[in-house]
Amino acid sequence: MRKNVAAAVAGFGLLLAAMPVMAHHSFAAEYDATKPVKMTGTVTQMEWINPHAWIHMDVTGPDGKVVNWMIEAGTPNTLFRRGFTKDSLAVGTEIVVDGYQAKDGSNRANGRDVTFPDGRKLFLGSSGTGAPYDNDPNAK
Repeated sequence: MRKNVAAAVAGFGLLLAAMPVMAHHSFAAEYDATKPVKMTGTVTQMEWINPHAWIHMDVTGPDGKVVNWMIEAGTPNTLFRRGFTKDSLAVGTEIVVDGYQAKDGSNRANGRDVTFPDGRKLFLGSSGTGAPYDNDPNAK
């Protein structure tokens, strides 16, 4: 009987400890849904890392100054299922990204869509984050 109670308590403790990991962050904690961004730039790096992939791109501003942006995307697995491969965003590829700027005003954004030079568009976001339209990638 004591072993069963100890196992139940240990199992419940593990469940509680895992809960913060499942909700590691939300869109609203880091990004501002009222600050949409649309930028055209050149890919400088693509990081296929968990829990979110990152696209690094150089964007030329209206003043002619080149600024490097970091675009957060969904998980690598999600991106693969949507049609991305590790060769989809080669360094030097010019892309257009729609997304939402970081609340701290830094050159980071949560990516919504990426549009390729040939017109193909792929949804970058991850669902359930609280991002605008996160449940319907076709909505605009």
